[in-house]
Amino acid sequence: MVDIAFGPEPGRRPDLSDPRAAYLDLLRRKRMYGGVLLVLFVGLMASGWILANDRNAGGFWNGLPMLGAFPSEVLSEAWANRANLPGRLVEFFPSLIETINIAAVSTLLGALGAVMLSLLATRGLARWPRAIPLFRRLMDTFRAIPEIVIALVLIFILGGGPVPAVIAIAVHTTGALGKLFSEVAENADLKPVEGLTSVGASWGQRMLLGVIPQVAPNWISYALLRFEINVRASAILGFVGSGGIGHDLKLAMQWGQGRYDQVVAIFLLLFVTIVLIDRLSDRARARLVKGA
Repeated sequence: MVDIAFGPEPGRRPDLSDPRAAYLDLLRRKRMYGGVLLVLFVGLMASGWILANDRNAGGFWNGLPMLGAFPSEVLSEAWANRANLPGRLVEFFPSLIETINIAAVSTLLGALGAVMLSLLATRGLARWPRAIPLFRRLMDTFRAIPEIVIALVLIFILGGGPVPAVIAIAVHTTGALGKLFSEVAENADLKPVEGLTSVGASWGQRMLLGVIPQVAPNWISYALLRFEINVRASAILGFVGSGGIGHDLKLAMQWGQGRYDQVVAIFLLLFVTIVLIDRLSDRARARLVKGA
């Protein structure tokens, strides 16, 4: 056991005749290595912290007492203008609908792309087995690029609006769901596929009739979970000019004092929407996967 875990020390053979001594020796060396790694980790964290704090214009410790100043200012002004809150909720409701639409369309497009890429990248199901690494790397690329980076590039090309947000989120969703869909498809029973192959079914027919009915509940469950994530992502992308309620939130925060009641109204709309979507999707996923 000592040889496998750490290997014998140079010039020394482990004493296997005394298991207790071997165990204590192994334990001491594990503690020593753990201590060395802990010291290195703490040193790296401390040096990085010092460097980051020196480069921070205000200094972290100097600004720490102000951590609650901005939230308290926002809440106090919103409370003073609380009579305007119902009207603000109605005012920003169309922007919320636009944000939900962006998330829904991008989730649908991303899920469709993920279905195709996952089937092409799944061992035992792929149409072109030699191309499996290519499709897997393609999904990795889609998943690795943040939505905001794609959105910024598309805004530069296409201009502001919901279209760059839809494309950016759909691309990232394709990579994220493609990975999950592929893992589910790898566990599918291949007997229906073999039966369809024996009667001359095409690859598309084998996937449509033999695989998708097995994996559809889990796939839809993952897609619903991704829809929750995309609602938040579409709100964040509004800060870079991609439309939706995030754009209104950016404008309200830029104006500062005098519009903090708008900030609170937008946060309330987002919070209630995300909670409702979370609860509804939880129930839907439970019925799909567990049947109850």
